[in-house]
Amino acid sequence: MAQPLVKKDDDRDDEVDYSPFLGIEKGAVLQEARVFNDPQLDPRRCSQVITKLLYLLNQGETFTKVEATEVFFAVTKLFQSRDMGLRRMVYVIIKELSPSADEVIIVTSSLMKDMTSKTDMYRANAIRVLCRITDGTLLTQIERYLKQAIVDKNPVVASAALVSGIHLLQTNREIVKRWSNEVQEAVQSRAALVQFHALALLHQIRQNDRLAVNKLVSSLTRGSVRSPLAQCLLIRYTSQVIQESTNDTQTGDRPFYDFLEGCLRHKAEMVIFEAARAITELNGVTSRELTPAITVLQLFLSSSKPVLRFAAVRTLNKVAMSHPTAVTNCNIDMESLISDQNRSIATLAITTLLKTGNESSVDRLMKQITNFMSDIADEFKIVVVDAIRSLCLKFPLKHRSLMNFLSNILREEGGFEYKKAIVDSIVILIRDIPEAKESGLLHLCEFIEDCEFTYLSTQILHFLGIEGPKTSDPSKYIRYIYNRVHLENATVRAGAVSTLAKFGAMVDGLKPRIFVLLRRCLFDNDDEVRDRATLYLNTLGGDGAVVETDEGVKEFLFGSLDVPLVNLENSLKNYDPSEKAFDINSVPKDVKTQPLAEKKATSKKPTGLGAPPPGPPSTVDAYEKLLSSIPEFASFGKLFKSSAPVELTEAETEYAVNVVKHIFDGHVVFQYNCSNTIPEQLLENVTVIVDASEAEEFAEVDSKPLRQLPYDSPGQTFVAFEKPEGVSAVGKFSNMLRFIVKEVDPSTGEAEDDGVEDEYQLEDLELVAADYMLKVGVSNFRNAWESMGVDFEHVDEYGLGPRDSLAEAVNAVINLLGMQPCEGTEVVPPNSRSHTCLLSGVYIGNVKVLVRLQFGLDGPKDVAMKLAVRSEDETVSDAIHEIVASG
Repeated sequence: MAQPLVKKDDDRDDEVDYSPFLGIEKGAVLQEARVFNDPQLDPRRCSQVITKLLYLLNQGETFTKVEATEVFFAVTKLFQSRDMGLRRMVYVIIKELSPSADEVIIVTSSLMKDMTSKTDMYRANAIRVLCRITDGTLLTQIERYLKQAIVDKNPVVASAALVSGIHLLQTNREIVKRWSNEVQEAVQSRAALVQFHALALLHQIRQNDRLAVNKLVSSLTRGSVRSPLAQCLLIRYTSQVIQESTNDTQTGDRPFYDFLEGCLRHKAEMVIFEAARAITELNGVTSRELTPAITVLQLFLSSSKPVLRFAAVRTLNKVAMSHPTAVTNCNIDMESLISDQNRSIATLAITTLLKTGNESSVDRLMKQITNFMSDIADEFKIVVVDAIRSLCLKFPLKHRSLMNFLSNILREEGGFEYKKAIVDSIVILIRDIPEAKESGLLHLCEFIEDCEFTYLSTQILHFLGIEGPKTSDPSKYIRYIYNRVHLENATVRAGAVSTLAKFGAMVDGLKPRIFVLLRRCLFDNDDEVRDRATLYLNTLGGDGAVVETDEGVKEFLFGSLDVPLVNLENSLKNYDPSEKAFDINSVPKDVKTQPLAEKKATSKKPTGLGAPPPGPPSTVDAYEKLLSSIPEFASFGKLFKSSAPVELTEAETEYAVNVVKHIFDGHVVFQYNCSNTIPEQLLENVTVIVDASEAEEFAEVDSKPLRQLPYDSPGQTFVAFEKPEGVSAVGKFSNMLRFIVKEVDPSTGEAEDDGVEDEYQLEDLELVAADYMLKVGVSNFRNAWESMGVDFEHVDEYGLGPRDSLAEAVNAVINLLGMQPCEGTEVVPPNSRSHTCLLSGVYIGNVKVLVRLQFGLDGPKDVAMKLAVRSEDETVSDAIHEIVASG
C-alpha cells in the first residue's frame, strides 16, 4: 500500500529523506568487496560496491594501509571484465585510493595496455589515471605515449593528455617542458577543448620567460585561435602582457590593444565580454580606449540572458568608480534594469546610476528606489545606502530629498548592520553639509525614540552631545534625550546623562533646566547612571546658576583622551592606592610595542653583579625605570619615546642582536639586546662599537658594556649619544659587536681562563624622523582639528612621483611621518583616484600635531599630495613639511 503524501509543514519526527547510502558501514562494504574475486564477475554488482567505496572515501572515511591494499588488489582483478561502465568505475577508484609506488607497478601494465587500446574511452581515462598515480621514473617510460596522445586525432584523448600535463607540470616540470613541440601543434587543433587546454599548458610552460610569453601572444593574436574558450584565455594573457609592458612614450599606444578591440566584434558573447572587461581593467585606461568596450556592454544590458545583463552591469559598476562620465551614456538602459526580476542586477543598476547620475535625475531615481528597497535583502540595501551617501556629498543641494529618503528607510524593518549604515551616512552628511545639520539631528532623535539597538542609541546620543549645542535652538533636543533616561536600559540611560551634561556645559542658558533633570537621575537604580549624574552636578556647579562653564572643566569632562586606553588600563591596575592621587600624566602615551620574543634560558644563570638584566622591557614605563637605574643616563631627563626592536642580525645566526632606540630631548640611547646561541661559548666584556660618521649631529657621550653573555641568556649593552635639544636629527650608524670569547667545557659548564678578542659585524641602524613622533590617536579628528586653530597651520603641495598605486603613496607618507592614522583613513578604497588621510601624534617636546593629507592621481601613475599641518608650535608645523620635502 502506498504511503500517503505528507505536507511539508506537518510534524513527523520519523519522516526522513531516503538515501541509497543510508546506513552504509565500512566493514560491511569491505566484506561486499569480495565479489571482485568471483570467477564469474557481475559488472552491475561490482559497480555498486565501488560506488559505496567511493562514497565512504568522499565522506572522509579513512582506510588503513592493509584495507586500502586489499581493496586495491581486488580492484585490479576487474580489468579482466570487458564491461565499459565497470571499467570507468575502476579508473575512478584507482585514482581515489592513491596507491603506493610498489602497488602502482601492479596496474601499470594494464593501464599502458589501455593507453594503446583501440577504444578511445579506455585510452583517455587510462592517461588520466596513470598521470595521477605515477612518479618521475615511471613517467619517463610512458612519455612517448603521452606525446603521441597530445597530437591524437581524437579530441577526448588529446584533451586528457594535455590536462594531465597541466597537473604533472607541478611535480615534473622538466619532463613536461620537453613536450613543447607537441603542445604547440595541439594549439592549432580544430577541436575547441583541445585548443583551450593546449594554450593553457603552453602558457604555463613558458610563464617564467617573459619574452617567450610575448612571442606566444604575438603569434596567436594574428588570428589562429578558433575556440571561444581559448580566445578568452588568450585575452587574459594579452591583458597581462599589456599590464607588464610600458606604454609607447611617443604615441601613447598600447601593444595588442587593437587585438582586444577586435575581439569586441567576435561572434561569441563570452569573448566579447572578456575583451570588454580586459579593456576596462587596463591601468590608466583613457576615455577613448573605454568607448568601444562601454558600447558593447551597453548592448548586453538589453540582452534577454540574465547572465549577460549581470556581467555587463557589474563591469559598468566598477568602471563608474573611476570613470563615471564614461558610463553616463548607459543610464537610460540601466534605469530599465531597476525593475529586473534578478535583484542582484537591479541593485548593481541602482548603485551605478547613483554614481553616474546628474543633479537633475536625483529626484526621479529616489522615486524608483523607494519602491525597490522593500524587495531586496539587507546586504543589498547597505550597498544602496552607501551609494546614496556618496551622491549626497556629490550634490549637496539635494541633501533634503536624500536625507528624507534615509530617514524614511531608517524607520522600516531591518537588521543592525543595515541600520548602522544608515545612521553612519546621516552622521557623515551632518558633518560635511552644514545645511543638513538641523534636519539630520531631528531624524536621529526620532529614530532613537523606538531604536532597538543599544549601540546605535548610545552612538547617536554621543553625537547629539557634540553637535546639538552648536545648533540655533539646542533646547528642542532635550526632550528626546531625557526620554531615554526613563524608557531605556542602563547603558543608554548613562549615555543620556552624559549628553544632558554636555548641553549644560556648552549652553549656559540651559544650565538650570539641565540641573533639574540631572538631580532626578540621582535616584536611578543603576550605579553608573547615579555616579555620572553626581560627577556632572558637582563639576559643573551644583547650584545650576546661569554662569559660563570653565574651559578646564569642559576639557576634563568632554575633552578627547590623549592616552591609549590599553595603557590607561594597565596603569590603573598597577596603581597602588595611597595618599598620593592617581596622576593621568603618568600614563605612557606611546602605543605599546611588541617585545622581542626570547627563548627561556636552560642553563643556570649567574647571580650577583655578573647577572645580566632581565629581557627587554615591553612598556615605556619599564624602559624608563631601567634607564633611570643606570647612573650614566639618569641625568638625561624624561624619556620621550622608545621604538620597537630593530633586528641587526639575520635569523639563525650565532649571535642574535636587536636594538631599541630611546629618544630624550637632548640625547638618544641605543639599547642593544644580545643573545648568544652557541652552547660551547661564553662572551665577556660585550660592547657595540658605533660609527656615527654618517650622523654628523650626534656625539657619543657614554656606553655601558655587558660583563658576561652566557649561552641562551639575553643581556643588554648601551651606547648614548648627545644631539641638539628638541631637534629631530637623523643619521645612519654602523655597528660592530666586540667581545672576548671563551670556550666552555660541555661536561662541567666551566669556561676557560683565557679568551680571544673577536668582532661580529652587525647591520646598519638608521635614526629617522618618525622616531621623534609618538603615535597618539584622537577620538574625533574634526573637533580636534577645529580646536587646534589656524594660528600655526602650514599648507603646501608636493609631487610624490610615479607610484604603483594610491595606497602605496599613502602608506609611504604614514611611515615617513610615524603618526597615528585616524578614523580608518589609512585604508584606500580600490580604484580611487583621490583620497584623504587624517593623522595625529605628539612631536618631541610633547607638541600635539594633526595632519590632513589629500592625495590625487596626476596622470596615469604620478601622485600629487596636499599637506596641511596644525600644531601647538609653528616650528613643529614647519618641521613636518621639511620631513616630507626631504623624504
